[in-house]
Order: sequence, then structure tokens, then C-alpha cells
Amino acid sequence: MAQTAKHKKNGVVEKKLVGLADLVVTAAQRSKDPTLAIPIRALSNVSFNERKGMIEMGHKKQARSFFNVGMAKKFMQTMLVADALSELQRAALTTSLREIYYRTKHTIQDSHENTFDTQDESDPIIEDLEVSLAALREELHVRAENGGSVVGPLVLEDDGDRVDCAKLGKGGYSVPSIVEPEYVDIRRCTADFVLLVEKGTQWNRLSEDKFWRRYNCVLLTGNGQPPRGVRRLARRMHEEYRLPVYVLVDNDPWGYYIYSVIKQGSINLAFESQRMAIPKAKFMGLSSADPERYGLPRNVGIKLNEKDITRAKELLNYQWFQKPAWQQEIKRMLSSGLKYELDALANKDFQYLTKKYLPRKLKEKDWLD
Repeated sequence: MAQTAKHKKNGVVEKKLVGLADLVVTAAQRSKDPTLAIPIRALSNVSFNERKGMIEMGHKKQARSFFNVGMAKKFMQTMLVADALSELQRAALTTSLREIYYRTKHTIQDSHENTFDTQDESDPIIEDLEVSLAALREELHVRAENGGSVVGPLVLEDDGDRVDCAKLGKGGYSVPSIVEPEYVDIRRCTADFVLLVEKGTQWNRLSEDKFWRRYNCVLLTGNGQPPRGVRRLARRMHEEYRLPVYVLVDNDPWGYYIYSVIKQGSINLAFESQRMAIPKAKFMGLSSADPERYGLPRNVGIKLNEKDITRAKELLNYQWFQKPAWQQEIKRMLSSGLKYELDALANKDFQYLTKKYLPRKLKEKDWLD
């Protein structure tokens, strides 16, 4: 069943990619300038849908034409990457962002000009194609490095192999970048909630202390900003098993933003919000009220720098942070002049996170929405 769905999806995506080549051929036959319309991936082209609780991409597009000197190279790069992605579809293979870069890199004949100089040029092209074709990177068969871990009462089937995430030791299961149903099937999940942890160090503590067993939850981490595979797996458990998702991040502007990306989606990749965002996700902490509530001394706080302050003020203006509780949360951090890492809880006790902090948070339902 999964293989049938996979082949069907491959055919649809390959047809879209071939359509780009047809566009160029048709334009050439009509002596026209081949032009692609690429949706703009920026704050100026996103809006917050309050009813859905997620960021959505607007309709603004930028023309990318072959006969425009300023756009010719990027047009050529787009077609090269599209051709490589089409090759993957035909061969039913997946590859990495890095391999796409090397597959499409060469020196143009009779010149000293490379098609790509660095991977920083090819990666955005893949994102352009995702949004232009309405096909996620995973559907284009491009994977990233495994960037997260999961442990708990969750059974998966990955490429025909049964994976019991409760029986893999404290290291858990390495979350692949492609976790769509045709690749990773969730066979069973008996957890009561998902705890998505920003940092691997806290995830390790929670796993080592078997927090997931005592509180019957799935522990996920993306080791910082969670990669798409981690976000998608959390969304699938939330959607398919109706599990609440709680997010545990540092008390700083970057932690707030990580939470907002999980909840509402990201500005740069707003087109994927429908499959990635979890509008009902809750912010479990660390909040700006917690240092006082849990008796953390000021000397374990870190002074906000100018970059922190600027970023916090930007967040205050985002539409999705306009709720009074969030305005109070961010302003309280700014007025204190300090940010706190989750690691600071170790000042109380090495197991304070698992034995005191989170149990109290869960008992009191102390979270922000």
C-alpha cells in the first residue's frame, strides 16, 4: 500500500518537474523569453490566518527570466536543479542537499564560470522549486541529515523494519528527514502527550531519567531549531493520535521563535505550514516568570545583548505574538535584562528538570498558548 502511494506521488511530482522543461521548450518555439514565476518567500508575502492559527504564504511572485542578464544565471540554476530532481523521481531514489549541489555543479563550457560556487546557492533553489511546484522537499526526494531523536511508547515501520522507540536505550531513534506515511508508518502510539525539547542536553536528561516512562509521553528533540522531519513527526502524532504537544525551550528570544515556528510555521517556508504547523502546541517553558517562581538566582541568568533585545522587540510586533500573555512574557524578559537557559535548572539539582520542574508544570497546567 505504501509503495503504491509512493509511486503515485512520484508520478505527480515528476510531471510537475517535466512541466518546467515544457515551459522552456514552448517559449523557445514561440521565440519568447522563458520565464518562471517564483513565489516570494519573505515577511512581505506572508500573513497570519487567525482562524487557522498559522502563517500562510501570499500570492506575490517574482519573475525569473532567461533573457534578463541579472536573472539568467539563477534561471539556469533552477533548470539544472529541476533536471536533477526529475532524475531522482525516475530512478525512485532519494539524495541529500549536498549531493544535489555536487550533481549540478560544473564549469560552463568555454568559460571559467561555475554553475554553482557554493551550496548556499543551490539550497534556496530547491526551496524555490518546492513552493513553485507545491511539492515539499521530501516529495522531491531530497533529504537532510538526520537531525533529531525520539524515545517513548511509539512503534514505527521504517522501510519495512519495525522500530520500537521504547526499546532503543536512552539514545532513542534517530528521526529521518523524510517521515511521510509512505516512508515511515506509525504503527502504534500509546503516549498521552508529546514533549518537544529544544536542546539535546535536556532531552538526554529526560531520556536517561526515563521521564517518558513515568509520564507516558513521547520525547522529541531537534537539537535547536527542529528540522522538518522532527516537526512533521510531531504534527503527525498530534494529528493522527490527537496528542497534545508541549514545547520546552530556553527563556530567550530564540526559544520563543523556535516555539512559534513549531506552532504557526516559519516565515521563510510559510507554504509548508499546512503540513508542519501545530496551532494547538503549548509553550511549557522556560518562561520569564519561572526564575522567580522556581527560585533561580539572578547570577545564573545571562545578560541580554543588543541582538537579543532587537530580536525580542521584533517578536513583540509579530501578529502571532499579540496575545496579552505573550506581550507580558516578552516584556517581562526585556525588563529583567536577563535570559535563562534550561541548563540553569541544574543550579538547583541535576535532576531538577525531571523531578521537580516539569512535574509541577504538568500538574499546574502552567503553559502559554
